[in-house]
Amino acid sequence: MLNQASPSRNSQLATRNSQLATRNSQLATRNSQLATRNSSLGPRPSSLVSQQVSNPIILVDYDPAWPRLFDALRARIAEALGSLAARIEHIGSTAVPGLPAKPVIDIDVLLASDHALPEAIARLARIGYTHQGDLGIAGREAFQAPAHDPAHHLYVCSPDCAEFKRHLAFRDLLRAHPDQAKLYGDLKRSLAAQFRDDRNAYVTAKTEFVSRLTDQALNRNPYP
Repeated sequence: MLNQASPSRNSQLATRNSQLATRNSQLATRNSQLATRNSSLGPRPSSLVSQQVSNPIILVDYDPAWPRLFDALRARIAEALGSLAARIEHIGSTAVPGLPAKPVIDIDVLLASDHALPEAIARLARIGYTHQGDLGIAGREAFQAPAHDPAHHLYVCSPDCAEFKRHLAFRDLLRAHPDQAKLYGDLKRSLAAQFRDDRNAYVTAKTEFVSRLTDQALNRNPYP
């Protein structure tokens, strides 16, 4: 009986193995299709993290050329915006003599009217700026600089923009008080070393110092 059953059992096993082989082939084909699809979707999240890490926080000593660079950028922006701009200000760490900074010029434009933004966006587009929206800060519109320009950030602010006033208050306090500017510079260097590859953590760690000094400055001068 055992000898008679063996051929039948072997046949069943052969059939099952053939089915498994077919299934494995189908799975291999499906995995290949998924790999092709993922490749077409662009980099995986781990690749994106790697790209972020490859852009570390690097501070440099104050460069006396920064104000001249701002003046050149300001002249071009002022020519484009004309009477739409009430003020064009150099802000951020590159605007404070002696302060270490990332070598990126920060510029705030204060509009003369609440209704001027659409025309300002159009005029800035003509000279190569790309509108990026408010990036979560109401009353302040961000713009990407033209390709091949010196590194800078451009922000266009509504006439009553609170962020514009805070930027000026902090800048002017540091300009008037070199001791506070030195404390801030030392803090930045320490945090840049600690959070070299984590920009969010770097910015968050500075917030308490910046907010406290800005509030002090606004209490002294409301910046109408």
